[in-house]
Amino acid sequence: MPDFFSFINEILWGAVMIYLLMGAGIWFTVRSRFIQFRYLRYAGRSLKSSVTPQPGGLTSFQALCTSLGARIGSGNLAGVALAVVAGGPGAVFWMWMSALLSMATSFAECSLAQLYKERDEHQQFRGGPAWYIARGLGMRWMGVLFSIVLLLAYGIIFNTVQAHSVANALHFAWDIPGLAAGLFLAALSLLVIVRGLRGVARLMQWLVPVLATLWVSASLLLSLWHLDQWPGIIALIVKSAFGWQEAAAGTLGYTISQALTSGFQRGMLSNEAGMGSTPNAAAAAASWPPHPAAQGIVQMIGVFIDTIIVSTASAMLILLAGDYSTESSDSGIQLIQQAMVSLTGDWAAGFVALISLFFAFTSVVVNYIYAENNLIFLRAHSRRNVWLLRLFTVVMVVTGSLISLPMIWQLADVLMALMAIINLTAILLLSPVVRIIASDYLRQRKLGIRPVFDSKRYPDIDRQLAPGAWNHASLNQDSNRNN
Repeated sequence: MPDFFSFINEILWGAVMIYLLMGAGIWFTVRSRFIQFRYLRYAGRSLKSSVTPQPGGLTSFQALCTSLGARIGSGNLAGVALAVVAGGPGAVFWMWMSALLSMATSFAECSLAQLYKERDEHQQFRGGPAWYIARGLGMRWMGVLFSIVLLLAYGIIFNTVQAHSVANALHFAWDIPGLAAGLFLAALSLLVIVRGLRGVARLMQWLVPVLATLWVSASLLLSLWHLDQWPGIIALIVKSAFGWQEAAAGTLGYTISQALTSGFQRGMLSNEAGMGSTPNAAAAAASWPPHPAAQGIVQMIGVFIDTIIVSTASAMLILLAGDYSTESSDSGIQLIQQAMVSLTGDWAAGFVALISLFFAFTSVVVNYIYAENNLIFLRAHSRRNVWLLRLFTVVMVVTGSLISLPMIWQLADVLMALMAIINLTAILLLSPVVRIIASDYLRQRKLGIRPVFDSKRYPDIDRQLAPGAWNHASLNQDSNRNN
């Protein structure tokens, strides 16, 4: 079975996904008028305005932290380590490139999720790829297919990835049995997921920034301690990305293809841009200013935080330690722990284990929220089904702490690719709408006014929107009151 999934991965990632991700990133970079480069400098202003509470949904900051709760997990620790093992230091360069391009893709999918959101029976905003596929493209069957794949990925496989990393980290640090680690993570996650979307969002808005700051600060301090190695490491990353390091040494080493594929694979698992997961959180926000592009920009910043900052922090630790051969460890998280121990001392294994535990906890919780959100789209969110999903989530967390790592990552890669293929196809078909959203937002910013989306200006789009999702009169009143 592992050989079968390995073969499928080679086909999907070798012949389809790399070109699709790069193509979509370049396409939306152009269609959005290079919005990730033009508005990254306004990141602080966007984050400041994102904490403004609005009726009917989460704040934009809560939605951002919720999405980061899923993004910042084992992909930022074990995933980065495995990328360096599989593709060499050059994989880090391609992770950076994938992030910069994927910021535009994230803007596109999250803006569409905001545009096509609707209210549930509790008046909470709901949306995501399934919704914009059904409403924007009129292809509900395709939205159903996406929801089913997402339920498999986020309800089952991705949680096993998180649990496996935690089990390995805790066993390496304190010799804790995998079953005990899995049971603890499952129980902790269950205590939170029963609180629902709003309860999870309130927790994530303070927990995620604290965890990310702790990890990045630790890496930064160690990097500054070894500041003299920075020029050599940066040069190694760039040379390895294009095969120059191996060519200069007269060895085969890592190929450009290995570095590029590993970088894009693990970069996508880390920041999830283009995969269609983050829009589920983005749609839940009552965006401020009241424009779909505003939430797209906030979530775009999330890609930068996740990959350029948090994942780079992990990569620097591995490269500073200098031991990333395939023989060093069969577990990415243990490779991170070994790197920290070699740079500091034995205590570091426990620190990484605790960070891994809480990163996995936030990921499992938000993964469940994404899965439950798509139960709502499938109109299968009865009380019984919701509790079955919760039960299945905790069972798979326990299972993930016991089964083998290669099988988990291969399944994750296959499902990740399937989700991305469906989602990227949809947003590419909806790219004229993305262009309208971006142009409308940039036009109003250029005029120096607070952007307000008035769908009446675009009758074709207005007919596709859910009733009450964009209340034109109240939006304009709120805008005038806050100007």
